[in-house]
Amino acid sequence: MELFSAVLMGFQVAFQPVNIFFCFLGVLIGTLVGVLPGLGPVAAISLLLPVTFQVSSVSAIIMLAGIYYGAMYGGSTTSILVNIPGEAASVITCLDGYQMARNGRAGPALGISAFASFVAGTLSILGLMFVGPLLAKEALRFGPPEYFATMILGLTILVFLASGPMWKALIAAGFGLFLSTVGMDNVSGNTRFSFNIEELVDGIGLVPVCMGFFGIAEVLANVEGSMERAVFDTKIKNLLPSLNDWKASLGPMFRGSILGFFLGILPGGSAVIATFVSYAVEKKVSKHPEKFGTGAIEGVAGPEAANNAASGGSFIPLMSLGIPSNAVMAILLGALLIHGVQPGPLLIKEHADIFWGLVASMYLGNVMLLALNLPLIGLWVKILKIPYFILFPLILLFCLIGSYSINTSITDINIMIIFGLMGYIFRKFGYEAAPLILALVLGPIMEDSLRQSLLMSSGSPLIFFNRPISLVILIIAFLLLVFPLIPGLNKKRPAFSEE
Repeated sequence: MELFSAVLMGFQVAFQPVNIFFCFLGVLIGTLVGVLPGLGPVAAISLLLPVTFQVSSVSAIIMLAGIYYGAMYGGSTTSILVNIPGEAASVITCLDGYQMARNGRAGPALGISAFASFVAGTLSILGLMFVGPLLAKEALRFGPPEYFATMILGLTILVFLASGPMWKALIAAGFGLFLSTVGMDNVSGNTRFSFNIEELVDGIGLVPVCMGFFGIAEVLANVEGSMERAVFDTKIKNLLPSLNDWKASLGPMFRGSILGFFLGILPGGSAVIATFVSYAVEKKVSKHPEKFGTGAIEGVAGPEAANNAASGGSFIPLMSLGIPSNAVMAILLGALLIHGVQPGPLLIKEHADIFWGLVASMYLGNVMLLALNLPLIGLWVKILKIPYFILFPLILLFCLIGSYSINTSITDINIMIIFGLMGYIFRKFGYEAAPLILALVLGPIMEDSLRQSLLMSSGSPLIFFNRPISLVILIIAFLLLVFPLIPGLNKKRPAFSEE
């Protein structure tokens, strides 16, 4: 009964006209971002974060969340029609989706991806409703040592899943932790690493850094490469899958939804991991694995369900523990903190309108996305033909306006440009931005948890090893760090960490 009344309250919040508008705006922008290759939800949320500063925290999180799971819907369109993933989680959809389009089945491929996304999104929302409050109750047993250990684990998993040598990801995370110390010390009141720049006393802002890394750097990287792309010229018809398509897809949909949801909960996990795991599982259980890669509809339904379920699951550690599981969640954590909301075990109790309003808005958003994706396929195809030389200057303009509008400060623009160039250099030398962004967001919370823990133990670090939960978490983190040092295991891993 308590759950029913909470959900009812959530729908009352979600169905307020202003929240319906921001939900629609979020999923529309998210779909557009997913359709346009070269953007992605991280860049879009970074660009639009300043827009949410003038609205309520509920409306802000509803819109930003809509951009995230909306991009998961839209990313399949480019994978199927252009063989270019609209965002990272749609990489695996290219394998069979594009082949279906080449075989004249672009319509069923697009249709089943939309329905799989809707089914998975709905199931992940149900999981969020039941698992989120339970995890929040368990998390009340966590003290500062457990929080510090959990954040260490989150960073470690993200570093472990980074592509290329782990030392590069460790350097990026270490640099992010250093950046998080810039500004005034919360305990002593002294300023650190501000170099007498008044604007840096409050620290380096998350928004300029994200806009630089995921906006400016994205433009520079894409302009450097080929700016030509060709939409596969085929008549899109029969968007509603046939009975045989449904029979082949229902199993992959539900398996992908379950896998994606639980992989999304893991700190450091992501929708990208979920899609690869789902594809591997479907190929393993299939009676005809040789069909995969030639246009098997199961190879579209499973991964598309997995990436949408993972996006819903990733909200659980953010809302229940205050721990972002990927770069997108790190930015959403920053957005909540900017609005004066502290995610964690007490969020559901102290800000029930935000949690349950978000849950209800995700129901609403999934229905909107199904309505947007099927009838508007023709519009998305036309948008795909927008030339890059028109698109990229607009992105740069949004970056400049967004950075300046936060504090009306030229310093923020300079920070954005510096980190944009740094992000481009990161890409050229194989460093990933996700560990840096996550460390930048978690740094202040980690520092506070560390200091509180040491105060509790009169300065003894043994407190982290005397408490069973923090000890187990730290052992897992240590094993993940030493795992690649084992001979034969230190191979390049696929880039799973960024959304």
